[in-house]
Amino acid sequence: MASLSLAQARNLHLAAQGLLQPPTRVARRTDVAACVQRMALLQIDTIHVVSRSPYLVLHSRLGDYSREWLEETLAGGAVFETWAHEACFAPADDLHTHRAYNRQARQHWGLANARKMAATQRVHLDKLLAHIRDKGPVKASDFERTEGKGGAWWGWKDEKRWLEALFAHGELMIARRENFHRVYDLSERVAPQMLQLVDEAHLETLNTVLIEKAVTALGITQARWIHDYFRTKPRLKDADLDALVDAGTLLRVAVEGWDAPGYVHASQAALLKKAQAGKLLATHTALLSPFDPVVWDRERASTLFDFDYRLECYTPEQKRVYGYFVLPILCRGELIGRLDAKAHRAEGVFEVRALHAQPGMVWSDEQLADVAAAIQRSADWHGTPSVRITRTQPAKLAAAMRRALKGLAAS
Repeated sequence: MASLSLAQARNLHLAAQGLLQPPTRVARRTDVAACVQRMALLQIDTIHVVSRSPYLVLHSRLGDYSREWLEETLAGGAVFETWAHEACFAPADDLHTHRAYNRQARQHWGLANARKMAATQRVHLDKLLAHIRDKGPVKASDFERTEGKGGAWWGWKDEKRWLEALFAHGELMIARRENFHRVYDLSERVAPQMLQLVDEAHLETLNTVLIEKAVTALGITQARWIHDYFRTKPRLKDADLDALVDAGTLLRVAVEGWDAPGYVHASQAALLKKAQAGKLLATHTALLSPFDPVVWDRERASTLFDFDYRLECYTPEQKRVYGYFVLPILCRGELIGRLDAKAHRAEGVFEVRALHAQPGMVWSDEQLADVAAAIQRSADWHGTPSVRITRTQPAKLAAAMRRALKGLAAS
């Protein structure tokens, strides 16, 4: 087996994810689809105390770009929405794979509810489909609530539940988004390729395809981390990958400090050689989304980066350790801290409510400068160029960060 140091494995992972080095040119509209293609998935979440997660994930990789490009990429058909890791954008080339896997194997509450609704409320679903077929695409807001409080599914009105069921069931797709609100249309109108007769792959083949895509997107991974990327079942063991290794599709790699082998896709062999030779240099510093693929898997982030990350936005306030919408800080190949931020757009203020260095870590002057620049870049992109540092840990980090930010402004 090839062997890597832990730092080399990290850099291989970041290179595959597009986070090893900063962008070398100004972002273009087509970069959005290319970025989603590279990651294989872009998770969707609606929390927007700074920006919604998919925009943040793209900004950490592309630098400044127009948020509208994501909506235009969806409307243009280069990406589509699906249940995968959770609700995600995925490359259009993978449409049939996701559709087939969701139909055959995915276990998710959204799909389970859709199947139940298709069995018990088919009359309502067909009526709604007929309305869309006749009148065109719809949003949930096109329908007025006729009852009092909503039922299950976050209190959604019936039409919203029916639309979501038809989407999960595959009869509707998301044609576009307007102010991030889903616009639903018939699948065959959104993706005419759905009308093509395609022999649906067997589940074993679909699992293999998704394994390969996950390993490629991760750059390097242990067997036990693969299933989380697309939320497939079951969690894999090394023996489950023997056939792919024997076929030369996957390469087994020894990583310093790991008690299990790593896996690299054969298509990343050149990247693996660069990592071994120490030619993958981590120079990028960025604020990551809480829903970034790098921190999706808590065990993987801990093993690769010694970074214990837990999503706290759904945790009761009194139980939070770091804050509501906590952004991991990537700095030159390491996760060196995290910050809880809020963009006050009306005031033009980017508030850093809390900034935490990794426990036991003292940031160097270079790290201070890099993090300050990353915060300022994010603040400028949000249209909130005035950065306000509220609290830091350690406390003396606040003064150092303010000086670094002031130095940026002076230059």
